[in-house]
Amino acid sequence: MELSDSSSRHELAVRMAELARDIAAPRSLGDLLTDVTAAAVELIPAADVAGVLLVNGGDFESVADTDGLAAELDKLQHEFGEGPCHDAALQQTIVRTDDLRDEPRWPQYAPAAVKCGVLSSLSFKLYTADRTAGALNLFSFRPGVWDTEAETIGSVLAAHAASAIMAGRHGQQMQSALSTRDRIGQAKGIIMERYGVDELRAFDLLRRLSQESQVKLIDIAQRVIDTRGDD
Repeated sequence: MELSDSSSRHELAVRMAELARDIAAPRSLGDLLTDVTAAAVELIPAADVAGVLLVNGGDFESVADTDGLAAELDKLQHEFGEGPCHDAALQQTIVRTDDLRDEPRWPQYAPAAVKCGVLSSLSFKLYTADRTAGALNLFSFRPGVWDTEAETIGSVLAAHAASAIMAGRHGQQMQSALSTRDRIGQAKGIIMERYGVDELRAFDLLRRLSQESQVKLIDIAQRVIDTRGDD
């Protein structure tokens, strides 16, 4: 796809707008990332397979795989501790290899990928602003197929994938915060009823118990809730 062609530029703009709307909609992270990888294969002719690799500590998680092959390649990289997706997620911004048959950077992974039929790959680091590293990964069954347009489109899609991940994390954090607030509120209500104190006094009792026992406030609140049936 030539970006200089007006119809191609329009198609790209339309798909980017659709992805942006999808991220704002109440959908699962898996569905959002699946849209991103599907768009990669659709918009980048050289990309035969696409997937997202998430790295949290020593754990590798393959998501939004368009073929099933991307997950297998991620597994190989985890096993060998080397590879383009591994490098993009943890170190570099863009990792490109034009021919895995002549690739000295990954002496174990490259031959294994070639056995799987993959001859070139293009990986983009995902900036997720938390402890989770990630990469959007494109694979081709042909050598020497990547160009500047592929890198440009891939970089834009990687930004959308990172936005989806951050939106998903934010949603999880909001749900956790609401759950915490609800449980502390329940515990305060139980203390107010049980001891005839006001809301401020009830919260102060919870806080003091947390400090004295060196137990998190939410855990103290849950213990109070658990004793409700003992009255």
